[in-house]
Amino acid sequence: MGYFELRLVGEPVPSWPVRKMPKSLRSSRQRQMLKQLIAARKNKGLTQLQVAQALGRPQSFVAKYEGGERRLDVIEFLELAEILEVDPCQLLAQVPRSRHR
Repeated sequence: MGYFELRLVGEPVPSWPVRKMPKSLRSSRQRQMLKQLIAARKNKGLTQLQVAQALGRPQSFVAKYEGGERRLDVIEFLELAEILEVDPCQLLAQVPRSRHR
């Protein structure tokens, strides 16, 4: 049976080996991505406050994601890349791949 097979309500769930996804908050990959975002902001000559204002968010929003206290969702990441005038694909390409495959 495949991972995405439709099942009727109440049918037993198969017991295939499930690998837990590691937490991303404070991971080495997240820290690497944050270094790239911070460097892009500084290269652009922007402060956290200026980025926050461009996003329509409080300065603490930027401080929290840059400090690794909060994740960015995909849409937030894309909006941030647009403000920083960086290609989001190139930024992500600089983040090391996971060792788990």
